[in-house]
Formats: sequence, structure tokens, C-alpha cells
Amino acid sequence: MYSILAVDDSASMRQMVAFTLKGAGFDVVQAADGQEGLEQARNKTVNLMLIDQNMPRVDGISLVKALRQMPQYKVTPILMLTTESSDAMKAAGRAAGANGWMVKPFEPSRLLEVIKKLLG
Repeated sequence: MYSILAVDDSASMRQMVAFTLKGAGFDVVQAADGQEGLEQARNKTVNLMLIDQNMPRVDGISLVKALRQMPQYKVTPILMLTTESSDAMKAAGRAAGANGWMVKPFEPSRLLEVIKKLLG
């Protein structure tokens, strides 16, 4: 079973993501901000990460950069799931190491499609 880390400061968004992923058979680890996301990533091994951009303490792009420094997450798929949609922000996400970008609100079936593609 694949394990997915969902990092978002919105509790309702985390619930929606978790509901969608668990319904598709994924194990879900949640974090309320980038700092907590980093701690969860250190304590558990996950196969994919969904990361919001605008969060307190540590934002999404900073979190992606930190995760990419960790040997176990050099190639783990990371999908930014955020309200941000500017090309400049997407380019910054790619430069930090994100594999994809999805704008919220998301379509659950589309999210699962992208996740399955990233997991191969």
C-alpha cells in the first residue's frame, strides 16, 4: 500500500484529500504546516507528497527544498496542491523540485489520476 503525506494548513482541505485518497486505498499521513510536514517525513517513509504553498512557519516551496535535501526523498514524487496558479510560482515549484502542480479546488478523480501517474 502506498503512503501519501498531505501537508495543508486548512483542516477541511486535509480532510477532503484524506477522504479521497483513503477511498482509493492509500494510507494517508497528515500535517498542518510545512514544519510539521518535515517532521512527519522524518518519522515515516512516504511514497508521494501533496504540499500546499501558502502555510505558516514553512511554506510549500521551502518544504520541497528541505525534502529534496533528504536522501530518502531525492526522487519521491511531490505534487503541489495549492490555490496559487501563477507561472512564476509554478516555475519556483519546479526549480525547488516539485514534480507537478495542481490548483485547488481540485476534482477528486483528477487528483487520483495524477497521483497514479506520478507513482507509475
